[in-house]
Amino acid sequence: MTPGRYGLILAGGRGTRFWPRSRRRHSKQVLKVTGTRSLIQATVDRLAPLIPSERLYVLTNEHLRDEIVRQVPGVPPQQILAEPAQRNTAPAIGLAAHILRSVDPHAVMGVFPSDHVIANEARFRELAGAAFQAAEGGKLAVLGIQPRWPETGYGYIEFAPGIQAGSLEASRVLRFHEKPNAEAAVQYLEAGRFFWNAGMFFWRADVILDELERYRPAAISPLAGLPRFGDAAFDLALRACFPQCENISIDYAVLERSSNVVGIACDDIGWTDLGSWNALYEILQRDAEGNAGAADAIYQDSRGNYVHADDKLVALVGVSDLIVVDTPDALLIVDRKQAQRVGEIVKLLEQRNREDLL
Repeated sequence: MTPGRYGLILAGGRGTRFWPRSRRRHSKQVLKVTGTRSLIQATVDRLAPLIPSERLYVLTNEHLRDEIVRQVPGVPPQQILAEPAQRNTAPAIGLAAHILRSVDPHAVMGVFPSDHVIANEARFRELAGAAFQAAEGGKLAVLGIQPRWPETGYGYIEFAPGIQAGSLEASRVLRFHEKPNAEAAVQYLEAGRFFWNAGMFFWRADVILDELERYRPAAISPLAGLPRFGDAAFDLALRACFPQCENISIDYAVLERSSNVVGIACDDIGWTDLGSWNALYEILQRDAEGNAGAADAIYQDSRGNYVHADDKLVALVGVSDLIVVDTPDALLIVDRKQAQRVGEIVKLLEQRNREDLL
């Protein structure tokens, strides 16, 4: 552990594509979807050898804060904050940087999503340590994930020709690319120098604040009047000013504009962004017919299915490539190839004011 290194875990998302298990008060990040630990518990565990829990900060929402406090007792409760409004990653990171600079003027922060799975944790920490070193030198450092297929659902980081996956030397990032179409994704994969943007960032608190002030002041200028973190007036002041911050991602606000960005091109660390039920299916062990899930299930002439159900038998006959998720008040059945569309159901429920199912 190096003095001055801190971690920010972003845990404010609703995980709508994991409905019906993911709800406002029990969103994806607090669910046990891959083992005996919830996703946010696994994130804290994974970071422990790199950043002690007392130097972690969590930004979440008011629905989840109490549950996260319960699940990660090693993180001081006052460092688990509920954002007064959803304002994307630039204001969230700006807030954390503002807090950390007041706590430690030399703070270097890593930013980590709360809902990723990383199989090779030791290698991840080695690569993250290299990114921290680059950040300590004043750079904005990002982790790029070596693509394993031509994915159209992720943004990409473009490195210079000749980049070596797994090198611990930070390399200049040429540019960031939005989610590509299928043809461009194939070209990126074949080029060998385009890496998935996993949303893991490293920088000094003072550096990122300067960059935000330079490129997108509207994202953080309302935070300027916040009292020192821990002051009795901090929470009330945060509620008043945070909703005034511009709703924008750190990628748009800074990373796509700054010339100070470097990257660590990761080799295979077993990274998965659990963005849908199908993403979960892809990392689970499957039977000889490709079926998987957490349920007492019988598969007859059925292939490639995922089933999650509690306290009941599920029998599938003559069907393929389905997601079946049963909860006490809702049942989801969706084609695995359409799993990204589950969030559309949540929007429909909102339109119908079905608060009982949200």
